[in-house]
Amino acid sequence: VQLQASGGGLVQTGGSLRLACVVSGISLDYYAIGWFRQAPGKEREFVAGINWRGGTMAIYADSVKGRFTISRDNARSIVYLQMNSLKPEDTALYRCASARGSTYTRDETQYAYWGQGTLVTVSS
Repeated sequence: VQLQASGGGLVQTGGSLRLACVVSGISLDYYAIGWFRQAPGKEREFVAGINWRGGTMAIYADSVKGRFTISRDNARSIVYLQMNSLKPEDTALYRCASARGSTYTRDETQYAYWGQGTLVTVSS
């Protein structure tokens, strides 16, 4: 199982980025996918999760709710994280992960496979 995240970069405050997570080795038809982030000197935190049905079946951290949107294309095995109105505090290494089951969860221990991540830097 492999997850490859991409789409990070340097953006100014208020800007947007779209991250993509390409999943191989498992079918997205059966597993929830989550995005997590870790800023320098801080613990990893949950950002967003989507269950296998996609659509509106998603959850978000309070800090990103209303600004970030997670979506998935099961046919292409890609999960996206659209990030709008970015803030300097969003600066972090963003990683996607596949859950052990089909239901989204904020608990990182419930995620079995992790990608290496993509770096997002938001300048003030």
